[in-house]
Amino acid sequence: MRPDAWYLTEDVDEFLARAGGFLRSRPGLHVMPLTWTARLRARGAAAFGTEPPLFGLLEQAGEARAAFYRLPPRGLVPTPLTPEQADGLAAHLAALGHSLPAVSADDGTATLFAEAWQRHTGATPELRDLRLGLYRLGTLTPPDPHPAGRSRLLGEQDLDEVMYWCGEFARATGEDVTIDAASWAGTRYADKTYTLWETPDGTPVSVAGMNPVIGGQVQVDVVYTPAELRGHGYAGAVTAAVSRAALSAGAREVVLFTDWANPTSNALYQRLGYRLLTNWSAYDFTRSMKTPAGALPPTR
Repeated sequence: MRPDAWYLTEDVDEFLARAGGFLRSRPGLHVMPLTWTARLRARGAAAFGTEPPLFGLLEQAGEARAAFYRLPPRGLVPTPLTPEQADGLAAHLAALGHSLPAVSADDGTATLFAEAWQRHTGATPELRDLRLGLYRLGTLTPPDPHPAGRSRLLGEQDLDEVMYWCGEFARATGEDVTIDAASWAGTRYADKTYTLWETPDGTPVSVAGMNPVIGGQVQVDVVYTPAELRGHGYAGAVTAAVSRAALSAGAREVVLFTDWANPTSNALYQRLGYRLLTNWSAYDFTRSMKTPAGALPPTR
């Protein structure tokens, strides 16, 4: 496979015109490019940084076979790749002088690309400690026993409460982000809808969010219960409520990521009917000894 078989563009509309059908053909495995290209179209590239985004598409025999996106300064996020595709992409980006801080993808692809990037640039990959599982909903099974209380959809009038819960989630997961009225519109949290689980007396005890329907799919993203309130079934109840809302909104598939280091949440989602689709990992790259970072301007 020729490395230059990869077509690169900075135009998200052009990318989706050529790759959109391919991405929608496997929405679960392509949840990241589907989600982030939708955000780019909705908010504009300037909302995510000063450098333009980069998109790539591999076409063979007139059909899309693989794709990737990158939002600098973040790393590369490719769709599943074969060894030949990973090597061709790494060779092409290296030849054009690109410097990558990281790659994030399904386990097999992340490892293949990290090894290929090392071969072509001399950069050393380091596997991150955070390992994720990508789950897809089969048949929704409500929690049993079901905790007392009810779900409540948060609206525009509840923005302060939404920001509070998202801030608590970000702190609990170690995410480096500022969440307040000034920064809210630029965060990844702003395009979601949120549901609270409340006890019978109206006390909020757990929250879950979901992205819009994209490509017939919804990603459940942000599930959080304060540490002192865990163990009562609140997270299961609110996740079931949001999953049901996603199906009611027309989603054909519902997916979510979970931390492999948290066996409690993994078991919870499986009890609700979620099944593992793939494992997900990321590698960080040191600066290349062959081509130091920034030595060549990126050519796109």
